[in-house]
Amino acid sequence: MPFNSFDEYPMSWKPNISNISAPIYIAIAEQLEQDIKEGVLLPGTKLPPQRELADFLDVNLSTITRAFKLCGQKGLIYASIGSGTFVSSDAAANKILLPTSNAAHLIELGSVLPDAYANEEITRYMKKMLNDSNVSKLFQYGRPEGNAWQTEAAAKLLEKVGFQTDQPILLGAGGQNAIVGTLAALFHPGDRIGTDPITYAGIKTAANMLGIQLVAIQQKNGEMTKEGLLYACKNEHIKGLYVIPDFHNPTTHTMSVETRKMIAEVARQKGLIVIEDAIYSFLKEQPLAPIAFYAPEKVVYIASVSKTISPGLRLSFIVTPSALRKKIIETLYNINISVSPVMVELTARLIQDGVAQTILEKHRLYAKQQNALVNQYLGEYNILGDAECMFRWLLLPKKFTGVQFELLAAKAGVQVYAAERFAVGNAKPVNAVRLAITAPENSTQLEQALTVLKELLESDGDYAFVD
Repeated sequence: MPFNSFDEYPMSWKPNISNISAPIYIAIAEQLEQDIKEGVLLPGTKLPPQRELADFLDVNLSTITRAFKLCGQKGLIYASIGSGTFVSSDAAANKILLPTSNAAHLIELGSVLPDAYANEEITRYMKKMLNDSNVSKLFQYGRPEGNAWQTEAAAKLLEKVGFQTDQPILLGAGGQNAIVGTLAALFHPGDRIGTDPITYAGIKTAANMLGIQLVAIQQKNGEMTKEGLLYACKNEHIKGLYVIPDFHNPTTHTMSVETRKMIAEVARQKGLIVIEDAIYSFLKEQPLAPIAFYAPEKVVYIASVSKTISPGLRLSFIVTPSALRKKIIETLYNINISVSPVMVELTARLIQDGVAQTILEKHRLYAKQQNALVNQYLGEYNILGDAECMFRWLLLPKKFTGVQFELLAAKAGVQVYAAERFAVGNAKPVNAVRLAITAPENSTQLEQALTVLKELLESDGDYAFVD
């Protein structure tokens, strides 16, 4: 400890490393992680400057830098150039948004799931396929692009959203698999990628795993601004951009044509790689042209059948710029070796025979029916989302935070997900929760959940702050 005492000096964090066995930078990182997870350091807390912390602990500045880097790679802290280092808004939130066995007693409005009726229809179709005389060939390894007939089916599906391409269509084992493969192929640990301030939790877990930092891009009216994007290019040194243009998860927003064109323009000017996650685009009856249409040489376009047909098919379609295709193919090979030829062939047949389109239309109809119930019960509140969208974004009264409302809803038997789970960096999330309205087993169960949520919203403000 230096001669000048820090006892009375105001610092947001004063770690104690007097009794350590690990290397100092690891010990500091472990204590920082522990203090964040135990609530000693709250989300949004600004940490002491690295040089100040080094003086306090009487260690080299590089030691603090290495410790902060470890926690940054885990997504626990967020460095904003010119502003300092903060505890991430979602540091204490669970970023894996799938139902768990200990949540079996809850009505599921958390995980975004399509209605399950289609799975029986797909099962019947699969049994028919397995009776074919040459079906045994489907249990060999598959090719990255499938065969010509399967590629034709994938292109046919992409045409449903107005995206026609003459580029080969690669196959991934689901949308998340394609995202991870693209990130691993095209970016390196320490790289920075721009996103919306509130975004899909899966890109956050993937970035954390790969040591990539997400940077929240300034928004106006729910969309990235050109000024914010250019600022991030110049000052945050982003190398890529991740966007969900249709039915943004979780906010439900659909990006305007003007913003799509702007992103394409900036990507060209600044050499950005754009990852366009089009997983929900097929649900729109009148889809807009994708960003890839305006800048195909800069956009990796990812579509998935998990929300269109069934999550269990685990299949995604990836259209890449020709210059990036080899890297992505190699990375997907290292992750998957091969996408299941059984799933590829089954999906191709569903598309070619029109069954996929029938299922998609039924998904849309069911979403509209469920959304009508949502409007009936919660229409007096500020709840966003189109009739075709599988989830809604409920902006809460001021008496609630998202985390508080999520906890209260769970205690009352309903699983919802708070905005904090989707926050990027030190962006302060709005008080909101996402409601996955097609996830309940039926409309009766949805009505039960909506009744519970309405009662919570109408409850006295003091009730919202129970532990």
